[in-house]
Amino acid sequence: MAQVQIIDDAGDAQIAEWLFARLDAALARTVGGIAITVPGGSTPFPILAALVERHLDWRRLSVWPGDDRLVSEDHPASNTGRIRALLEPLGVSVVTLTEAGEPPHFSLAWLGMGSDGHVASLFPNTDPQVDDPQLLRRLTPDPLPPEAPFDRITLTLPALLRSDELLFVIRGAEKRAVFEAAIDGEHDLPVARLLGAARQPVTCFT
Repeated sequence: MAQVQIIDDAGDAQIAEWLFARLDAALARTVGGIAITVPGGSTPFPILAALVERHLDWRRLSVWPGDDRLVSEDHPASNTGRIRALLEPLGVSVVTLTEAGEPPHFSLAWLGMGSDGHVASLFPNTDPQVDDPQLLRRLTPDPLPPEAPFDRITLTLPALLRSDELLFVIRGAEKRAVFEAAIDGEHDLPVARLLGAARQPVTCFT
């Protein structure tokens, strides 16, 4: 497992500044573009809103949702639709996940985590494996979250691990405890499997 740095009590602006520094440095290291993956849900969008105020060569950035609900992009539950509305006006290429897609190597894989230890849409019932031969999967969470009762498409653990670094933003004491237990090897939930296989730097903002 890679070393995990936990940064406590971070506000949205602080996380956006950290992201800006990482993306700016990654863009400076290449003459081409870079790809990142970002989570859905409510947590990332205030951070992204702060990030877009900063000056980047946005046209060189490709953004992959880490997962999405299988709904149309104009549906309120669509992660892709919300990401596209925020970032495409800047010239960012926002990718729609499909089972035939081929995820790239990511400069950064940004993830959230559920209180059940799921990452992306890799819920415990889906038994995600670090040696999964597929980089994208269509899955049905069980139980279906009542706030988003939809099938999902998600990057798999190998797709997330094809990244230069991992970023988590986790809110609340309950999730913090699950994350720390994963670091300590106290359970085998999806987040623990991901962290156990990670060899790149991992940063977690709480």
